[in-house]
Amino acid sequence: MFPEHRPRRLRTTPAMRRLVSETTLRPRQLILPMFVAEAADEPKPIASMPGVVQHTRDSLRKAAVDAVRAGVGGLMLFGVPATRDAIGSGGTDENGILNVALRDLRAELGDETVLMADTCLDEFTDHGHCGVLDANGEVDNDATLQRYAEMALAQADAGAHLLGPSGMMDGQVGAIRAALDDAGHTGTGILAYSAKFASAFYGPFREAVDSQLTGDRKTYQQDPGNVREALREIELDLAEGADAIMIKPALAYLDVVRAAAQMSPVPVAAYNISGEYAMVEAAAANGWLDRERTILEVLTSIRRAGADMILTYWAAEAARLLD
Repeated sequence: MFPEHRPRRLRTTPAMRRLVSETTLRPRQLILPMFVAEAADEPKPIASMPGVVQHTRDSLRKAAVDAVRAGVGGLMLFGVPATRDAIGSGGTDENGILNVALRDLRAELGDETVLMADTCLDEFTDHGHCGVLDANGEVDNDATLQRYAEMALAQADAGAHLLGPSGMMDGQVGAIRAALDDAGHTGTGILAYSAKFASAFYGPFREAVDSQLTGDRKTYQQDPGNVREALREIELDLAEGADAIMIKPALAYLDVVRAAAQMSPVPVAAYNISGEYAMVEAAAANGWLDRERTILEVLTSIRRAGADMILTYWAAEAARLLD
């Protein structure tokens, strides 16, 4: 008449549930993506991402310090230039907004946090693609690798600890590693966006960086249906010297995160991207979800899938909730 097994005994109190919890979520595992705009004289709210702004240099420094004090493990920086051109010159200019902001944060924080930079041209090009275009208007993979190498050196010189090549060009990790090593930046690491999918969830991010993109990125970002291809991309990045790998997006690709964690000898990151953030914020604003519980459940699910690190716009807030 009575059950022989009673798993509920291990759920009786908060202390008991903490004791037997299988998945940890700690502030040090969270990375905060941040946007800094060259033309901004005050922080500019991003309408599709409530609570996220394009920072000024001053507000970026303050927000970065606050996030690090809250315990976040790292900061990933994106630049929004005032002007753009066909080759993304602002990304390699030592006085471009991203490189200036990297120097600001390295001077402010030193080695207190892990300072990361988006090593991609899309924010800086007037066509919005992640590389330079050939005469036919297609992204030129090998010409883009040269620009990535130049961008990597500028970011390393500016003080980035980790570089984040996110353009999904063939050979990008190897080209960047060779450029860094040749220039003496042997201690600068690479967090490779190894499996970045052509997702519908990037929409709010494009507002955040004032993207100039028309069309899509399906010739270089991955098909959402392909897992084996993602694992091949990871293997190639590892062979080229990636120090950590990333899956992007996170929530719709938790199976890929799991597969990556099972085969990768280096840390695995997952990017809880803008569209995922916006969906939760919109539902919570309408009273359909308990916002704080949902945030922690989302992040826990990504950790449970196997991610060692999570890039999330909730990083600083989640760190405070966890604390």
